[in-house]
Amino acid sequence: MAKPFYHGGQAVIEGVMMRGKRNLAMSVRRPDGKLEVIKQPLANIYKGRLREIPLVRGVIVLIETLVLGVQALLHSAQIASAEEEKIPTAALWGIVVASMAFAVALFFITPLLATRYFDIYIASDLISNLIEGLVRIGIFIAYLKLIGLFPDIKRVFAYHGAEHKVVNAYEAGCPLELEAIKSYSTAHARCGTSFIFAVLIIAIIVFALLGRPSLWLSILSRIILLPVIAALGYEVTRFGASHAKNILAQVLLAPGLMLQAMTTREPDDSQLEAAISALNEVIEADNSEGKEN
Repeated sequence: MAKPFYHGGQAVIEGVMMRGKRNLAMSVRRPDGKLEVIKQPLANIYKGRLREIPLVRGVIVLIETLVLGVQALLHSAQIASAEEEKIPTAALWGIVVASMAFAVALFFITPLLATRYFDIYIASDLISNLIEGLVRIGIFIAYLKLIGLFPDIKRVFAYHGAEHKVVNAYEAGCPLELEAIKSYSTAHARCGTSFIFAVLIIAIIVFALLGRPSLWLSILSRIILLPVIAALGYEVTRFGASHAKNILAQVLLAPGLMLQAMTTREPDDSQLEAAISALNEVIEADNSEGKEN
């Protein structure tokens, strides 16, 4: 019996990107009000056997989120603003690297430096790492609150809510029709927000096991161990989503689901239409490819 496939995606500028088994589709609202749909096959690394290996798949998902996510955001921005110039591959990779460096600096290095400043007053290695973790979570929440003040980001969060509603409806066996989808939740167990929160919690445990080495070794560990922590975070999120009726899983998922209230908003009809279009297109692309094979 074939394993069930779980569709997912992300909000982009004035649209939604959905990922299927072998393809992705993105539906973006153009300035003239019409939806433009982009479909493309996934690279082998994103759909091969490695993506089924525990822990390894978490690293692949992290790479996929960074590369495909940034590519989708930039491409959607061009469509939404009616720009025709294509972004060079080198520039895309530059943005991915810069985004990753910013995230590591803000969410991992900054909390470490802030905590080490007060380390002379902290006797316990465990308490030091716990404080660092709480500072990290505080920075993340403050960051979400700050970007959520911008009107453009509010619209992205609404498209995020639309993506979740459509996926929730599809997984419940509901027809992908506008009125039928409206009643579904804007929260979803496999959301990237829940994944990031799992990473922040697991980071506390992993770094606590290292104690309090020298500052430079601590900084290096925050960089080198990030793929390991991301892999563990993905497995925790995947377990929770696959056992959503389990009490333990519900406890694991609860903080991430609550945090999604900051990264999703109730979408309007046009935003739901974009999400429906993207999911329909990626399902059609996968089905067509499956018939050919």
